[in-house]
Amino acid sequence: MTGIINYGAGNIFSLTAALNRLNIPFGMISRPEELEGYDRYIIPGVGHAGAAMEKLKLSGLAESIKDIKLPVLGICVGMQLLTSFSEEGNSTLSGIFPLKTLHFDVKSNLKIPHTGWNKVFSDPGNPLFNKINEEEYFYFVHSFFIEFNSKFTVASAGYGTKFSAVIQKDNFYGMQFHPEKSGSAGEQLLTNFSLF
Repeated sequence: MTGIINYGAGNIFSLTAALNRLNIPFGMISRPEELEGYDRYIIPGVGHAGAAMEKLKLSGLAESIKDIKLPVLGICVGMQLLTSFSEEGNSTLSGIFPLKTLHFDVKSNLKIPHTGWNKVFSDPGNPLFNKINEEEYFYFVHSFFIEFNSKFTVASAGYGTKFSAVIQKDNFYGMQFHPEKSGSAGEQLLTNFSLF
């Protein structure tokens, strides 16, 4: 059973709709005492990383998530929450990954936020990408990105600069794109994670 961390800042509907389509059972978690009884967890997110972190702290889940030993997947802002710091509001985040969340260069000619389909280059040996092409397109909507670090990067993408599209540290995973909006490849990712 997959537990969805519902802290008031997640794009819950599109994720739950995708899980329903895939017949992946799930439950909602709003408080630390509700973490028991799940095999894996998803932290969704849309919006401001700093504000999302405050909501996570207010729910009491911020510290509890760090102690989870089962697979955890952060999506979009949910991924950024796993890093140490975000330039969005100069926010201190969970610190599970010793990485920074940075803003795309506003002086460039890039349209920000980065919105739409972008090619992702993945490590074919990672079980998260089982049955997915090494070069595949996924759907992004973000103004901030995770700095590239080969130690933690499972998949990368580029938009003016190379950045981490998927990261992993032990049982923690994060993806900047939205698998629930990324067609069959995104659904395969969610299916793969449901088997962890």
